[in-house]
Amino acid sequence: MSKPIKILIVGCGNMGASHATAYHHMPEFEICGLVSRGESKVKLNQSLNSNYPLFEDFETALRESKPDAVCISTYPDTHEEFAVKALDAGCHIFIEKPLADTIIGCERIISKAKETEKKVVVGYILRHHPSWIRFIEEAQKMGKPLVMRMNLNQQSHGYMWDVHRNLMKSLSPIVDCGVHYIDVMCQMTRSKPISVSAIGARLSPDIAADNYNYGQLQIRFEDGSVGWYEAAWGPMVSETAFFVKDVFGPKGSVSITAKDAASSGKSDHVDSHTKTESIRVHHADIDSKNEFTKADEWIDMKDEPGHQELCDREQAYFLKAILEDIDLSNHLDDAINSLKIAFACDESVKTGEIVKL
Repeated sequence: MSKPIKILIVGCGNMGASHATAYHHMPEFEICGLVSRGESKVKLNQSLNSNYPLFEDFETALRESKPDAVCISTYPDTHEEFAVKALDAGCHIFIEKPLADTIIGCERIISKAKETEKKVVVGYILRHHPSWIRFIEEAQKMGKPLVMRMNLNQQSHGYMWDVHRNLMKSLSPIVDCGVHYIDVMCQMTRSKPISVSAIGARLSPDIAADNYNYGQLQIRFEDGSVGWYEAAWGPMVSETAFFVKDVFGPKGSVSITAKDAASSGKSDHVDSHTKTESIRVHHADIDSKNEFTKADEWIDMKDEPGHQELCDREQAYFLKAILEDIDLSNHLDDAINSLKIAFACDESVKTGEIVKL
């Protein structure tokens, strides 16, 4: 590579700042601008001890900075517009999940990427986490069908409650967060989801009347596997069981145990959402007296990457996709598939009906 890839950062909040930090330390990238409507871009410049060009408006930034790539970490209702404009300008894209806030929007982005022959990588951070990769591998050893139990309830307050209320202007928690865990379930089963059902509750007057800040979804798969996922945001949310990541099948069970991440006051800390610490593997083998023949195994994950290192790994993959011309068709198919399932769950909450897929 003769010169760095010029990248424009759009959205300088939590994830945008983490991705910008990754680019800032990668010689293969050169940040050519920071875009946000508020002061987050100024704070990000200060935290990076840098003097990157600042922009209020995306179109102006795109026109003046002339990037080779764009990192989009804005609210989901802007994703489609920004992604299509970036692709039309000849840019590769790294975009936070979900790819867009509608399936039609996702398909438009994917179609435009094919037309322009540019790369689009979606921020499915768990796919770059060695502990979650191991968790999926161990779950696949437990036979079929699988029972998958997961949640991420966040007792958000202060700044994070502002973030969550803004997110809920376009998406519910089980859509925004659920796509990660639906994707994990699909990887574990490698089976076709056939139906979903879901429930939800609106627990705050700050939320639009047609949305909800607590939701639980259930998925049935073609191979007989079933899974549930629960997500809630807000100052009223209990922390008692915000971190459940558990799978069992005919041959035993695999559980993530995160004692530190699951301790009080950490449910809305972004580092806690991916933390594993250790994986417990239980074997169902029994003898003639129905006693277990194998002790549980503990897979120690104390050297796992933190949130920033995971973002670094995502951007290393984005770079690899550009430089090595990786075919991202399956990556984008998986992204749109998990979102279709999440939207079906959202439909189930609002109609009270089981949705066939």
